[in-house]
Amino acid sequence: MPTELAPRTRTPAGRFWASTIGKKAVMAVTGLVLVGYLFAHMLGNLKVFLGADAMNEYAAWLRRIGEPVLPFGVFLWILRCGLLLAVVLHVVAAVQLTARDRRARRVGYVHGRRLSLRGGRGLRSFAPSTMRWGGATLAVYVVWHVLDLTVGVANRDFVEGDPYHNVVADFSVWWVNLIYIVALLMLGLHLNHGITSAARTLGFGGGTGGWVGNLGPLVAVVITVGFLAVPLGVMTGLVR
Repeated sequence: MPTELAPRTRTPAGRFWASTIGKKAVMAVTGLVLVGYLFAHMLGNLKVFLGADAMNEYAAWLRRIGEPVLPFGVFLWILRCGLLLAVVLHVVAAVQLTARDRRARRVGYVHGRRLSLRGGRGLRSFAPSTMRWGGATLAVYVVWHVLDLTVGVANRDFVEGDPYHNVVADFSVWWVNLIYIVALLMLGLHLNHGITSAARTLGFGGGTGGWVGNLGPLVAVVITVGFLAVPLGVMTGLVR
């Protein structure tokens, strides 16, 4: 029958994506790609402490990457498209794995009522829970962040081509700082669990101890503190 033959007609990539381990691997790889971007972005943000010239020159350099082969600014759009693809794959894999996990916990019907396994298997740990609602919160924040500091429509005093000015103007508003800090705390929780999980999915280390167990917290602290330094620098007057 067609329904029986359908799985065999899938390509190797399709079969890989359909499997649970395939989705976990995609989630792990795209997550690590995004972490690499976050680390590079954090280093770029910290140039704000070197002054307006250093920050603005760095931003201009990013737009010149690839010249003369690529037109001015094209590299950044290629990077953004790649990051968007990584985010979409990461989110879709996460949603499908969550749905699959919930279906796997169902044990049928008893007296007309659907029952789910309870106890240790039925309870969600704090970390996986923060991965889900924390990830959704971050997705909303990323959209706002792009509108704020990339497009400029959400920035009260946006100046095209002057990222130093835009950052200082942005973090001079208390409620913008509040949103940013909450989002960063969510990011830290997400990274704390996600990086360790991704490393183990890809076969690095095993068990619950060792360097892999410490990798998530370490990277989470470094990236969270690195990003937090910028609004704190503006609020305390170190960056003006």
